Amino acid sequence: MRHGMIIGLVALLATTVAASAQAPKTVKIGVLNDQSGPYSDLGGIGSVVAAQMAVEDSGLSQEGWTIEVLSADHQNKADIAASVARQWYDVDGVDMITDLTNSAAALAVNEITRDKNKVILASGSATSDLTGKACSPNTVHWTSDTWAFAHGTGQAIVKTGGDTWFFLTADYSFGQALERDTAAVVEEYGGKVIGRVRVPLDTADFSSFLLQAQSSKAKIVGLANSGADTTNSIKQAAEFGIVSGGQNIAGLLIYITDVHSMGLPTAQGLILTAPFYWDFNDGTRAFSARFADKMRGTKPSMAQAGVYSATLAYLKAVAELGSSQDGKAVVDKMKSAPIKDALFGDGLIREDGRKIHNMYLFEVKKPSESKAPWDYYKLRATIPAEEAFRPLAESECPLVKK
Repeated sequence: MRHGMIIGLVALLATTVAASAQAPKTVKIGVLNDQSGPYSDLGGIGSVVAAQMAVEDSGLSQEGWTIEVLSADHQNKADIAASVARQWYDVDGVDMITDLTNSAAALAVNEITRDKNKVILASGSATSDLTGKACSPNTVHWTSDTWAFAHGTGQAIVKTGGDTWFFLTADYSFGQALERDTAAVVEEYGGKVIGRVRVPLDTADFSSFLLQAQSSKAKIVGLANSGADTTNSIKQAAEFGIVSGGQNIAGLLIYITDVHSMGLPTAQGLILTAPFYWDFNDGTRAFSARFADKMRGTKPSMAQAGVYSATLAYLKAVAELGSSQDGKAVVDKMKSAPIKDALFGDGLIREDGRKIHNMYLFEVKKPSESKAPWDYYKLRATIPAEEAFRPLAESECPLVKK
């Protein structure tokens, strides 16, 4: 009897192991972003398309993996983002969430993701706090952040004489972080912040805020906002004669979709910092041509390119581990080796979760310099990866070994 029980247990164990080995390899990816508001052009459905392209290019479907891409609109509300994340993780079996345009939404999902041991790959969110005081072993901040934009655009403007600033700041975590990081650069290089005003997200009428900036007489009106808020404030600044009156506009976070919306006559001469431009090299052009075919001719923003790049790196790590179940293990795998990337060049993921790569200082072309649709940028300077992002020594991230 005892001998029979042992044989039975061995047979049961063998069956369980065999079933486990034959278990389907599945991954669920959630693209969570603004699909109907001020950030929908720079992220939106384009980020969903980018994630789907990464799944196709990973080749995992041909190797027996089942990969599903879900999407949702968080409406730029942190509570909705948190609710969707919980539903996806607890009910729908989502393994990774990406994009996360809107920093408040990203910060809300960040903690939930850590608690559930899942993964977020932030592309459209910009607050540097994601790799600072709010860093997590389950989070990678992929594309760029407020520190990089401040030290790229802000530093370039201060060094060329823009030494007094007035900030128009989006009144939530992203805008506050961008103002904070830029003000620190302005003061570091001998400039002065002489005023600021906080502006509600998705504001249509900037007149009262622009009048305050105009009356300040600051040389630079710094726009610590993004998306439609940036384009609307720049267009209305032109109507108020701010630039013709001797002040200059500094768009601290400009996307190519913003330039397209404004048009070159309005956007010409703007200085901006970005890690990606569709017409930068053969790799960026090839990806962007495929993307445009799926998006009615629209070229990808840096956020959408970041979703593609980050998702592809994530799937590579999952394939090497053979599973997506342990989120921290996947992120650790992503951090374990340098990343070769056709869109952002060579890079790596630091211990604080910051993906580093070169950043570039661009100037928006004059209409006479543009030779084709979406031919908008000319390169002014390359910012090496080791200089483009906040040094680890200055990080508040508890993951960083001091």
